[in-house]
Amino acid sequence: MSIATAVINVDVEGPTISRHLYGHFAEHLGRCVYGGFWVGEDSPIPNEGGIRLDVVEALRALDIPNLRWPGGCFADEYHWKDGIGPRDGRPMMVNTHWGNVEENNHFGTHEFMALCELLGAEPYISGNMGSGTVQEMSEWVEYLTRDGDSPMVRLRKANGRDEPWRVKFWGIGNETWGCGGNMRAEYSADISRQYATYCRDHGGNKLYRIASGAADADYKWTETLMQQISCFGCEATPRTFFQGLSVHYYTLAGPWSAKGSATVFDTDDYYRTMLSAQRIDRILTGHSTVMDSYDPGRKVGLVLDEWGTWWDVELGTEPGFLYQQNTLRDALVASTHFDIFHRHADRLYMANIAQTVNVLQAMILTDGDALVLTPTYHVFEMNKGHQDAASVAVHLRTRDARRRVGDRELDTLSVSASVKGGTLLVSLTNLDAEEPAEVTLDLRGRPVGEPAGRLLTAERLQDHNTADVPAAVRPRPFDAMTVNDRGLVVTLPPHSFLTVEAVLA
Repeated sequence: MSIATAVINVDVEGPTISRHLYGHFAEHLGRCVYGGFWVGEDSPIPNEGGIRLDVVEALRALDIPNLRWPGGCFADEYHWKDGIGPRDGRPMMVNTHWGNVEENNHFGTHEFMALCELLGAEPYISGNMGSGTVQEMSEWVEYLTRDGDSPMVRLRKANGRDEPWRVKFWGIGNETWGCGGNMRAEYSADISRQYATYCRDHGGNKLYRIASGAADADYKWTETLMQQISCFGCEATPRTFFQGLSVHYYTLAGPWSAKGSATVFDTDDYYRTMLSAQRIDRILTGHSTVMDSYDPGRKVGLVLDEWGTWWDVELGTEPGFLYQQNTLRDALVASTHFDIFHRHADRLYMANIAQTVNVLQAMILTDGDALVLTPTYHVFEMNKGHQDAASVAVHLRTRDARRRVGDRELDTLSVSASVKGGTLLVSLTNLDAEEPAEVTLDLRGRPVGEPAGRLLTAERLQDHNTADVPAAVRPRPFDAMTVNDRGLVVTLPPHSFLTVEAVLA
């Protein structure tokens, strides 16, 4: 058993943990949109205007803050005007990135905005900078957000929507270094400035423009974009072209060519996965450091709008659909990520897990009328109290909460904390596959009331939920806690995630 003390100064509040760190991502990929969110109005599955209601209900329980759409790589071959107007008159398209399947464009702008309204989530639209035009993107912003009278306003009204929508988050392209155009950083920076110029703020709608940023640890890409983020001398006052800069990072147990199975893995694979997951801390630090040299006031946000585990697809499924199961291992990757996100709350403004339904590290798996909540879903639900809370620094003291993995060391204990509305929420993850961990929560500054705990674990790391066994991995009440004069002592089982909540006196 490892022994640790977590010193938490409850009365010293740090940066706010943006609720948008708990964002989601829905791409036209596999069965995420069609068969996931969208079943059509004629479906026997309960729906509202074709949007599947059990999916909506499950996501509302997470307090889902935002939803990114339509991609991903798909965004840069999506032409938004093909997805408006009467559905039976919309042209078909081919999704060349994901399975080369034909799509009927029945789920488009109006359907996505209706989905966001049902979810109570802010829309995050990723615009086409790869195969589209400046005019096309500019007109999409106008169509969505402009009031009064204009060609795009008239078109929107003709399609049944009189009032403009509120759209804050706008992606200027996606992965321009790869599927979004295979651009060089210098060219991407220039063209991003051009597109951002014509993504106008209409009326009271203020865009938060997010430039397509780096993959993994490509800090040079971030530096190139930061050098071009503002225009001095081209206007009477300096203008910032982008309010956010994206980065993408996926967790793997090995190389891209041999990602491995989502459900068939050994302990060594598990530990390699956790090393990969913890690497996001160094990557966020690296990009933040580059951004600090150009933006010391941290006015430009870092946006991790694609993250999560990526495994080989399940046997018998279409390779281009990226359908994978979701085990306790995936849940612990998520809980570890969130602790890291909370520590970067001063720069990291948004994060979007890939993806919400039926794709990669999904929240929800559907099969016909069956719906399954994954272990990762439960991490989001257990952690939702951190949204828009004040982060509280955690000073972890331990000498034995580590494991040697190859030539590197893995920290097997992860902790973060926040305060909101007079309530303290502490999240703890024990990554050790075999040994429990005893952690003393040394709570300083304010007395706390009776704690309540919830635990997510399972007998095996490989355990997961299915339609036949939907609750193999689910949170349960946890009372293995002892209150003492220093605060609270908790004993975490192996491979487990725990949240402890207490009202501050």
